Amino acid sequence: MQRALTTPREANGKSNFAEWYQAVVREAELAESSPVRGSMIIKPWGYGIWEQIQRELDRRIKETGHDNCYFPLFIPLSFIAREAKHVEGFAKEMAIVTHHRLKMSGGSLVPDPDARLEEPLVVRPTSETIIGDAFSRWIKSHRDLPLLINQWANVVRWEMRTRLFLRTSEFLWQEGHTAHADAAEAMAESLKILELYREFAETVLAMPVIAGEKPANERFPGAANTYSIEAMMQDGKALQAGTSHYLGTHFAEAQNIRFQNEAGEFALCHTTSWGVSTRLIGGVIMVHGDDDGLRVPPAIAPRQIVIVPMLRNKPEDANVLGYCEALSHALSRQTALGDRIRVQLDTKDIKSADKRWNWVRRGAPIIIEIGPRDVANEQVTFMRRDRLRDGDKIQSASVPRDRFIAEAPQMLDDIQIRLFSEARTRLDSNIRSDVRDFDQLAEYFSGGGDDEDNAEFRGWVRAPWSQPSGTALDDVDARLKKLKLTIRNAPVRQGEADLGKCIFTGQRAVQEILIARSY
Repeated sequence: MQRALTTPREANGKSNFAEWYQAVVREAELAESSPVRGSMIIKPWGYGIWEQIQRELDRRIKETGHDNCYFPLFIPLSFIAREAKHVEGFAKEMAIVTHHRLKMSGGSLVPDPDARLEEPLVVRPTSETIIGDAFSRWIKSHRDLPLLINQWANVVRWEMRTRLFLRTSEFLWQEGHTAHADAAEAMAESLKILELYREFAETVLAMPVIAGEKPANERFPGAANTYSIEAMMQDGKALQAGTSHYLGTHFAEAQNIRFQNEAGEFALCHTTSWGVSTRLIGGVIMVHGDDDGLRVPPAIAPRQIVIVPMLRNKPEDANVLGYCEALSHALSRQTALGDRIRVQLDTKDIKSADKRWNWVRRGAPIIIEIGPRDVANEQVTFMRRDRLRDGDKIQSASVPRDRFIAEAPQMLDDIQIRLFSEARTRLDSNIRSDVRDFDQLAEYFSGGGDDEDNAEFRGWVRAPWSQPSGTALDDVDARLKKLKLTIRNAPVRQGEADLGKCIFTGQRAVQEILIARSY
């Protein structure tokens, strides 16, 4: 059976998921490794997906009252040093600039000893400290609050084990930062963004997620509370798809972010930060892809409909091209998912079949093939990427041209809904709630295999939790690490009142948590 992709998700009865993922990134022309270790070059199709993600998310961020701005890539080392807990979380991943000039020495370029910086500069791993410094100048009175900003930027974290989109030394993201007069308002902001991320992931990425709070040992360095949205990949692992942090007054105290309240007294601001990154593209691949490659939800597809003319170097080719151009124009005037349909007419001088497989790998939602017979019959022959095959057979359909143009918007909407429904079913049916002690937990995950990248499928466990702290929490963390597991979050939507006993401590549970292997 011909497949568009060279590497399947399973091979010889065993998971081949890691190799499949790399094949999708490569053969769908999303990205490639750069000459700089751990960094990536995002190709036009991959960056086009990011542009749609950015566009849709940016609109939502602005609608909730936030303004975009930009802060420098370089952060003085002294700014980072003010925040001990922050440094502890990022110290091993920071890239440092120590010189501002090179010179020739022995035929090679080397840092000029005379150009050493008086103070080293950290290449932005996150912007809390430099934004906090600006907030300390911008905020003077309660009238300046709340201060709500967002930044689209790149960040650098010197990762040792990298994987394109999922974990790279440099990646793209948005980071929101806000300051508030009190804890209640700041906490409400953190939860508002958590819900914004949940809605965005589910309606735009067609990626079902569970929103909840991270345990203390999984918090962002220096945060009082960390919240996340967690998505289930096809191999059963969890992907942290976005985080929102209530920072309390910790950063405000370190950065001297104060305001004069209505009583004329000075008080520390309560701050938040939150962000998502290009790892969302990795999530889209692993949630929606199949053995033919990527399947892109129409809401983020750079091209929602691709038209492939079937040319044969014959006189009728001109009629086929003319028909395709008129069809492209008519479709681009239609509206789907709140915007004009994004159409591409592929006129590259390569075989029509090769073009078709190329767009199948890339995951264009609808692929149209037009030949002389379609022109003569005034019809459109097309395939939907969400249901490309019936068994081994490629599914295509031919309908009258005007009918296709009229129904295309609803078809794109149906594809978006169907991709979400598939993923939602996978998530809901692979969360176990019957594990009641640690031995059962260990037994369930022990079948995962030794190859962490291609382990046998294991879903998530939703288990009762007593919220241990201190050394008791450290003990839980150590036990989970032996099984290569982590606590993902405590879902916002909790279960029954009487949860029974915590599977780790045996004490009365106060909430449920999600436990899984993760990326």
